[in-house]
Amino acid sequence: MGHFKEPHAKETRLIYKRIGTPGYTTDIDCYIKNGGYETLKKALKAGDPASLCAEVEKAGIKGRGGAGFPAGMKWKFLDRKSGKPIYFVVNADESEPGTHKDRWVIYYDPHQLIEGIVLCSYATQAKQAFIFIRGEFIHGAKILEKAIEEARAKNLVGENILGSGFSLEIVVHRGAGAYVCGEETGLLEALEGKRGQPRIKPPYFPAVLGLYNCPTVVNNVETVCQCLNAIGMGGENFAKIGAKGDAGTRIMNVSGLVAKPGVFEIATGTVTVGELLNDMCGGPLPGRKFKAIIPGGSSMKPLRFDEKYKIKDADGNEKEVSLEDVPLDAASLAACGSSIGTGGMIVFDDSVEMIQALANLTAFYMHESCGQCTPCREGSMWMSRITKRVCDGNGAPEDIDTLKDVADAICGRTICAHGEGEAWPVQGGIAKFRDEYIESIRRRREGEPSPFSGYPLI
Repeated sequence: MGHFKEPHAKETRLIYKRIGTPGYTTDIDCYIKNGGYETLKKALKAGDPASLCAEVEKAGIKGRGGAGFPAGMKWKFLDRKSGKPIYFVVNADESEPGTHKDRWVIYYDPHQLIEGIVLCSYATQAKQAFIFIRGEFIHGAKILEKAIEEARAKNLVGENILGSGFSLEIVVHRGAGAYVCGEETGLLEALEGKRGQPRIKPPYFPAVLGLYNCPTVVNNVETVCQCLNAIGMGGENFAKIGAKGDAGTRIMNVSGLVAKPGVFEIATGTVTVGELLNDMCGGPLPGRKFKAIIPGGSSMKPLRFDEKYKIKDADGNEKEVSLEDVPLDAASLAACGSSIGTGGMIVFDDSVEMIQALANLTAFYMHESCGQCTPCREGSMWMSRITKRVCDGNGAPEDIDTLKDVADAICGRTICAHGEGEAWPVQGGIAKFRDEYIESIRRRREGEPSPFSGYPLI
């Protein structure tokens, strides 16, 4: 918890505001003493769930699980006229390489998540909630179960919460360690006790046919906490924080070859890539230079530091900037050809051979493919085989075009976004590092010594 002792001057903490403060603990009394459950109490007393949904919509919160779908719109799509029960499901799987933000809430401020779940469930009129937590977070699951029981003892979970007439049960469900269960329909399949294979959309949109074929909301941990904050301060006030069209704060998780990796909560668009990496993370390792980043988790496209990018300023005017001057918000990174995703920034420096980094990623995505879709199942295998062959010194220049052909054949042809997630790093890597890939093939085939000394920490 060392990082959380003193917030950086460029941080704007909403979700992490209590974590690391002197004397703060995970028990419910400490949370209540620091203002916890006040937003829930006020909402239950007001007795107007629809107004809470309206506040979330006004806030303009984009989902923080990777896809960036507006939370208020997702809630609006709920089929409330079906007569079926509504379920609220929290995606706490956090399996994306480079992403390590939600676990801090789970381990060090669990009641923030519990309050957020009860509040969001009340807003959407769900009577049953589930927390689908990554299987490796064994201790985290125990912490959440303890927090739920503490909340139950104070009538903040369970029957007739605070005499409001609203009841909610929360169940913690541990996953089995499958990356693809981070996809919401794959998660729902696993939650039903089936193999974690994503469903075809349509017809299986969770808002209509979700858990047990009932209307379901699936939100990421950070998204739930942002909804809690937005309702607490009011949607319009929340929307004033950060960049237009991407309101609020984002937790940037920085890993890889940087002096001080960590997690930083920033108001969107107020901090640039350079400020995050140089000012907040201490810059590159001694004697090295930044080479590239993957800005939003390993499934996004990489960006080079020695290129210029065209983005729009606050007034909508296009300008050309270096990567270090790109603001950290969804629109700016999309304009650069990548995505803010989960905020899991992976940093590469000039000691990294990018074909080796790509081989690491393709091996991971091949292993994690559920095998349901032929393009993904076969394509991930071939991309991994080709990159491994190159790294073993048996590649040929034409392998680069073959890699791109395979990646192109995957995109848009799979049931879930795992296909795009494994293809985008390949497509982006070839677009940015084709010359280096070809030089790596030549050097390895001819047995020349490597000029690269390190590999990425993924």
